[in-house]
Amino acid sequence: MDKRSKIILWLFLAVLVGIIVTEVVRPKPLNWRPSYTSSDKIPFGCYVLFHELPNLFPEQKIHTTSESLYNMLAKRDSSTTSNYLLINDFLDLDKQEAFKLLQYVHDGNDTFIAASSFGTYLADTLNIEVETQYSIKEDTMLIHLTNNSFSKQNYPLKRGVYNTHFSSVDTLNTTVLGYINFKSEQGTLSSESNKMTMSPNFVKVRFGKGHFYLNTTPQAFTNYYMLRGNKDYAANAFAYLKDLDVYWDNYKKSGRIVIDSPMRFILNQVSLRWAYYLGMLGLLIFIIFKAKREQRIIPVITPLDNSSIEFAKTVGGLYYEHRDYTDLIHKKINFFLEHIRSQYQLNTESIKEKTAMDLAAKSGKPLLEVKELLDLIVHLNNKKHHSEQDVVQLNKKINQFKK
Repeated sequence: MDKRSKIILWLFLAVLVGIIVTEVVRPKPLNWRPSYTSSDKIPFGCYVLFHELPNLFPEQKIHTTSESLYNMLAKRDSSTTSNYLLINDFLDLDKQEAFKLLQYVHDGNDTFIAASSFGTYLADTLNIEVETQYSIKEDTMLIHLTNNSFSKQNYPLKRGVYNTHFSSVDTLNTTVLGYINFKSEQGTLSSESNKMTMSPNFVKVRFGKGHFYLNTTPQAFTNYYMLRGNKDYAANAFAYLKDLDVYWDNYKKSGRIVIDSPMRFILNQVSLRWAYYLGMLGLLIFIIFKAKREQRIIPVITPLDNSSIEFAKTVGGLYYEHRDYTDLIHKKINFFLEHIRSQYQLNTESIKEKTAMDLAAKSGKPLLEVKELLDLIVHLNNKKHHSEQDVVQLNKKINQFKK
């Protein structure tokens, strides 16, 4: 890589690192989406309210449910009464859920619902109607409670709130607990102005032995307004509920995390979920041990050629071509005598009867065979001229001895 290419590469890496650092340190934009879950700390989450419930309901248990309303009410202990809290930007109950909730309240329990709509089945049964007036510009709304035990304070709602109120209620079973003040089409926001419109946004509906507490301003119970001086409104609104155990619904939420993957069914079943986890763990253990036991590929090393054998064949071929049997026989005899000296530690300067006996004893060969070989060597050493037959005979005797 030349110098110019290196400079371009380093500049590219510097720009890339700069972009990454900028993205990391850049403050994240505020998330204004409606959530209403107990774990979300965003403006329209309910983290603050949920963690204040133990103070609002002292000595009572706070139950969090993340399953459907129908399943929760179906398996609860019906021998005890309790409060059920439903807070979301809108509430859409199907027929079975609405029936189960109505039965729950009819048996003497209380339900607090804060939403901009309450679903067709529930609204028809309670004979209530809700109206929402939308405007392009966000106007400030004022909400207050009617009970004289609370201060006559107006709580302003300036962001993310629309004019949602009850347009019709069942006057025989309904008690208005709070109002929302909003500006009419022409006029200013003033409690003494003739152009000021005030409509109910918080009511109590008697149903059987229990009560529904319905509020059309769920934003008032979110983190944004709880931390901006409206916490007393939430506390006073919950003061109408009985001092009983509380069920916080964390299922009917806009911010509820829903698993859309094909693994949803497996992860929702306890047995299948554990089988999946154990299978993945076993696979991980197998991969770890397999990686450790796997041996690297051993390279094939070609052995060195035995050049001494080739050399011996070459020398033997030269001797055979020149027919120098005498020199060949002397060399074979010298090599064999050297073998005897090194292998059996015998003196071969003079070959005698004792030499044959010692060699036969140490080599384990028959004495007659050894004597014939040594006699042949003495005979060939004393002979001046040798033939091919002498070479063959000597070679045969030596090979027989070495077997």
